[in-house]
Amino acid sequence: MRKPPTVVDLTWVGDLKFSGASGTASMMLDSAGVAGPSPVQALGFALAGCMATDVAHILAKGRHPLRGLRAHLIADRSQEDPHRFVRVTLHITVEGDVPADTVERAIALSREKYCSVWHSMRNDIAFTVTREQAPASA
Repeated sequence: MRKPPTVVDLTWVGDLKFSGASGTASMMLDSAGVAGPSPVQALGFALAGCMATDVAHILAKGRHPLRGLRAHLIADRSQEDPHRFVRVTLHITVEGDVPADTVERAIALSREKYCSVWHSMRNDIAFTVTREQAPASA
């Protein structure tokens, strides 16, 4: 089955702010990051969200008892224009009785095969992913 194209429409609303729509989803983009994420913040959300979604999906598909998942992304940017991402660190915290090697494999599958956002970015970005198992609570 062929994936349909992603279509995004932006409408300038003043200053450096744009109202965005894609299908039934909408958001405000704000260069200052006040009325909504800046375009670069949105890219960070997209990358962290893509990897986290893949990991959650892979663990759920394997019927592992996932109770929670958090992703924390830090992206260092070039000091020269175009101020692109040059190094990204993503830390994923998994809650639940999920074996560590299973989480590692889910992260590897996302990064190497499934994360369309990562595979759409430049391949010279240093990208490190770490993980942590949150202690099981009673």
